[in-house]
Amino acid sequence: QRITLQATEFTALCPRTGQPDFGSIEIEYEPAERCLESKALKYYLWSFRDPGAFCETLAERIADDVSHTMWPTWVRVRVHQNVRGGIALVAEAERTRR
Repeated sequence: QRITLQATEFTALCPRTGQPDFGSIEIEYEPAERCLESKALKYYLWSFRDPGAFCETLAERIADDVSHTMWPTWVRVRVHQNVRGGIALVAEAERTRR
């Protein structure tokens, strides 16, 4: 069984410019014993509003946090950054429990 959660209104700060980056996040995982609660996820994602982080770093960090907190069999995180300067960016991180 796979579960997919999508946060369509995600905001983080660019560490270079301090400007907000808008986008969305998709977390897809195969649960082992625990599931990700949507309200907890919302508050967790809000924690990225103030500290600066690149899109690629966010994908890795979220995948690590979900993996270490829930111990899913498999997790994939996709961070979709909205178009800025004519370029859209998608960063993906995947973890598998061994």
